[in-house]
Amino acid sequence: MRDLLVKFLIWRIKHISDRNFIILLGSIVGTIAGVASVILKQTVHLIHILLIGGSDIRYENYLYLSYPLIGIVLTVIFTKYFLKEKLGHGITGILYDISRKYAKMKVSKTFSRMITSAITVGFGGSVGLEAPIVVTGSAIGSNIGQLVHLDNKKKTILIGCGAAGAIAGIFNSPVAGVIFAIEVLLTNITVAIFIPLLIAAVSGSLISLLFLGEDVLFSFKLTDPLTATDIPFYILLGLVTGLFAVYFTRITYKTEGIINRIKGVFPKALTGGLLLGLIIFVFPPIYGEGYATIKSLLEAEAGDALAISPFFGQIENPLFIILFLTGVLFIKPVASAITIGAGGSGGIFAPSLFVGGIAGFIFALAANSFLGAELSIKNFVLVGMCGSMSGILHAPLTAIFLIAEITSGYTLFIPLMLVSAISYNATIYFEKYSLYTKHLIEKGHLIQHDKDKQILSQINIKKIVETDLLTVSPDATLGDLVNLVRKSKRNIFPVVNDANELLGVITLDDIREVMFDKEAQENVFIKSLMSSPPSSVTSHENMQSVMSKFEITGAWNLPVIDDGKYVGFLSKSRIFNSYRKKLIRAHKE
Repeated sequence: MRDLLVKFLIWRIKHISDRNFIILLGSIVGTIAGVASVILKQTVHLIHILLIGGSDIRYENYLYLSYPLIGIVLTVIFTKYFLKEKLGHGITGILYDISRKYAKMKVSKTFSRMITSAITVGFGGSVGLEAPIVVTGSAIGSNIGQLVHLDNKKKTILIGCGAAGAIAGIFNSPVAGVIFAIEVLLTNITVAIFIPLLIAAVSGSLISLLFLGEDVLFSFKLTDPLTATDIPFYILLGLVTGLFAVYFTRITYKTEGIINRIKGVFPKALTGGLLLGLIIFVFPPIYGEGYATIKSLLEAEAGDALAISPFFGQIENPLFIILFLTGVLFIKPVASAITIGAGGSGGIFAPSLFVGGIAGFIFALAANSFLGAELSIKNFVLVGMCGSMSGILHAPLTAIFLIAEITSGYTLFIPLMLVSAISYNATIYFEKYSLYTKHLIEKGHLIQHDKDKQILSQINIKKIVETDLLTVSPDATLGDLVNLVRKSKRNIFPVVNDANELLGVITLDDIREVMFDKEAQENVFIKSLMSSPPSSVTSHENMQSVMSKFEITGAWNLPVIDDGKYVGFLSKSRIFNSYRKKLIRAHKE
């Protein structure tokens, strides 16, 4: 098999240009990602039918108390004993792999997220399928790139192709797929990158059309016109969705933090599963992705949101429906965070659309009921989805074109642009980074829009630590040190005790005037000559922090200390050499 691959690669180099080869691979990656989207969607649909297909909507479904628990526990078992890795937020993992692992994604990610998300969401986990399928498509692109020995930049392009094909396949929205890949995953855009993304997205969309037809996650035909008198309400909706996006982001982090305090994967899964089951029992629309509820709101059947709930008797009461959906709106991010924090698999793409649709519905219904307005509830549901997604994901263009493609027209394009812009700007005023990037940026694992810092972040401190410096004991004499000077090629001597702890540093400049004094060699001890280093770093520290310490101290060498133990020294010149090599490599790619 290997020989056959080598022959193919040799033939490819002779007959197919790099540009055309990437386009060809993009179409293959997009097609496979589209197939994966169809399989995942149909699998979850089948699980839903098996679990809740026969429920009587007149009564609350007590099985909702157990389904999420079963799903999360099954996911945790599969993850712990078969995958042996943590799931977390899928898109965050892709960004980390691009930034820190040279676009190399594990082979297991080509299928693992499909299995875990099908179990989690199928059993009612309050998250979406989009992030898992994007991880799947991206991993397919990365591994195909590794198979044919592409460089980092081309592997990154194929990761984007996988993401574009996945989004296009699951929503039948090729333009949104391309923009999502550009807006969320990729930063440097050229025509060479754009064309493969287009081909991949079209391929994924065609697969969706072939197997699903119009039966995608949801589609809607616009019937209500846009009127100029609605514009002030759309502006206000943009502010509402933007501020709610801030709430969504912060409550998600807070909830995940609380869940993560629970020690042990199974206690965490049991606690999270029970809490989620209770939430879904009271608020059934939170079960799964929630697209069925959005469809009900778009079809003017808001009462269906109370189906299979303890409040079924209030199904005709508009005020109660508003209050009930407000509860759903504010508890949804908590439920999503519990699902992921407890060990479930999924993303926040669908929850962001869900809360936006709910917010738009509540906004329009309240304005019509209490202010005498005549707003199109359907239009506000759709525009609310756009505003919420724009703020939560920090992806305004993706939100605009996704809703435009879902509605098969551009009637709402003006309010979509308006609400998306307002929501995005309102959100970044309070939350500079999205849920996908915040933790990575804070840890220095992701640098956006700064080429120098991006290259610096790729330098692995462990690989450039200098360990050839000869150490000396604090109880040694100056004569002992002079003997080391004869052997050493360096002018720095770390003073280390028997426990391998760094006590100080001696340089040749410190002893130059006395090193040849015979009396001093016998009577002067190292502990009286050493001085403390101006600072220290760890081998796990991000490069931005390291360079900041070099700048503040003015030093050219700093000791590396891990868990209190001396490891070696890090020199500024070594960092510059590594930076130069990576810069040359980046330009070549």
